[in-house]
Amino acid sequence: MQLNQVKAIITGGASGLGYAVAQHLVTNGGQVVLFDVNEEKGQETTQALGDNARFFRTDVTSEEGVAINVAAVHNTLGGLNVVINCAGILGASRVLGKEGPMALSTFANTVMVNLVGSFNVAKAGAALMQNNEAGEDGERGVIINTASVAAYEGQIGQAAYSASKGGVVGMTLPMARELSRFGIRVATIAPGIFWTPMVDGMSPQVQESLSASIPFPSRLGKPDEFASTVAFILGNRYINGETIRLDGAVRLQPK
Repeated sequence: MQLNQVKAIITGGASGLGYAVAQHLVTNGGQVVLFDVNEEKGQETTQALGDNARFFRTDVTSEEGVAINVAAVHNTLGGLNVVINCAGILGASRVLGKEGPMALSTFANTVMVNLVGSFNVAKAGAALMQNNEAGEDGERGVIINTASVAAYEGQIGQAAYSASKGGVVGMTLPMARELSRFGIRVATIAPGIFWTPMVDGMSPQVQESLSASIPFPSRLGKPDEFASTVAFILGNRYINGETIRLDGAVRLQPK
């Protein structure tokens, strides 16, 4: 798929990796609609991106709300052929912490946003993409989810987060297999430690420690490197059912 043909939904698009993807797509002629719960940041972001970007305040865990907004995107852009799920929360908490066992609501909320939310937007998007006119190789759409290296080697305190991201990895292949008959590809990116607003708030010492833990290049990932990986997946139709680690060969230690 050519980037100037992209009509995309980007969840979590008001900041971080989602915003980097939006910038890349808009710069290359694509049209995007950002889904985010942060109204102020969403409006600010779309103004910065220009006429090819719009914002719909969206809670990705709401089945009805997502269905309504996905349909609105289709009408607004005159079609929909890409869904990129970047919305997520950390949900960091120990199973048995100093104040007792983790609240079940913490675990459930993390899974709801990161896993259920990704599935919710993906299936709503796929329901419309299946009716697109087929392009080369019969392609009608692409879904790209965001997991994490924590899906494979989660650290202490990441039980909920790792479970949610492991679920994203786990649903990638069966979704790709099922949606192949409609010409819809599904892929996932599992980023390592990237520069995001969360990292910006850390002390220089912590930032240096994180950078030193990465084999090569020994630095944090840049959001535009994530965005270029999204673009690579969109442009290469043979990438399907795969999770790509984007991590500088880092393997997370227990803590």
